[in-house]
Amino acid sequence: MKQIVLPLLVLSLALAACNGDYLAKPRGYFRIDLPQKGYQRFEQPGFPFTFEYPVYGTIVRDTSFFGERTENPYWLNIDFPDYRGRIHLSYKLIGPNRFDSLVQDAYELSYKQHTYRASAIDHKPFTTPNGIEGVYVTLRGNTATGNQFFLTDSVRHFLRGALYFETTPNEDSLRPVAEFFRRDMEHLINTLRWTR
Repeated sequence: MKQIVLPLLVLSLALAACNGDYLAKPRGYFRIDLPQKGYQRFEQPGFPFTFEYPVYGTIVRDTSFFGERTENPYWLNIDFPDYRGRIHLSYKLIGPNRFDSLVQDAYELSYKQHTYRASAIDHKPFTTPNGIEGVYVTLRGNTATGNQFFLTDSVRHFLRGALYFETTPNEDSLRPVAEFFRRDMEHLINTLRWTR
């Protein structure tokens, strides 16, 4: 009898101890160590623009646009391989392209591709310290890109940029890294100059 009662008593005490309130732990994300800010100048002969970009980024010439050749040789990517991020820069010459069509295309890229995922889309016009005008687009929610811009002199030059990450969009987990690279995009914008 003792052999049956003692195990049952231990089992009932163990089950009674498990009835405490359960408190779920919040979901966490990996810590991401971000590099020290530093910038270098992009200044290539023949390019219609110059700017400063992060020392932890690598400039790569973009030679294809959805399998087709780019419109001109001035399309660039700034790659951040350690963070699986990239700033796409596409340059178009006004003249062969109508200015209003370029602006409309930039807005459509913001809306058409992201409206169903974005919880908000904000457009902020600005003028850089170098007198260049543009619009900065911030997309909230789980979008493929949360930061886009275009810069123009409305006569000759039109440059569009967008920050992308090679990962499934998750605004909460990407926020620290996206915010870090957003400041780099703003530095690029504020240091951009047309060279011709």
